[in-house]
Amino acid sequence: MWLAVAAAAALLAVAVIWLYNRLIAARNQARQGYADIDVQLKRRADLVPRLVEAVRGYAAYEKALLTTVTELRGHALAAAGGEKRFALERELGSQLRRLVLLQEAYPQLKADANFRDLAGKLVEVEDHLQYARSFYNGAVKQYVTRLESFPDIIVARLFGFRPLPFYETDDREPVGVTL
Repeated sequence: MWLAVAAAAALLAVAVIWLYNRLIAARNQARQGYADIDVQLKRRADLVPRLVEAVRGYAAYEKALLTTVTELRGHALAAAGGEKRFALERELGSQLRRLVLLQEAYPQLKADANFRDLAGKLVEVEDHLQYARSFYNGAVKQYVTRLESFPDIIVARLFGFRPLPFYETDDREPVGVTL
């Protein structure tokens, strides 16, 4: 009798360990996705000062936009992870698109080789960022699904697993620049 109870307890322990490890793997995959996004956001942030300087000489009247982009970059770099940082990064991306579109109002800016190079790099970073967001959101979806599915939900609640935020964005396409 006690042997059957011990076997059932051992089987339950193995199941809990398996479910726990599966939740850890899903959470770590989502964290890796976040780290990939972070790399691309840092690459984009590194381009901002150079892009602002390239535009500054041609678009003196756009001082407010240049100031906004610079301030948003600083706030985004200083923000902790999660939804607050995602919101700041979305706003920075929107302002960067406006900055790149200044080339339409300033044809001499469009002819500047440095600006064209920086705008091209920004498009490349935005493409990589789009792929990183897609991977991250897929990993978060899988993780959250496991958190809400039976029997994972029991282990998740027992060990205090929490859902991660999705990286939602207003834009649905990468930045397009015509040079």
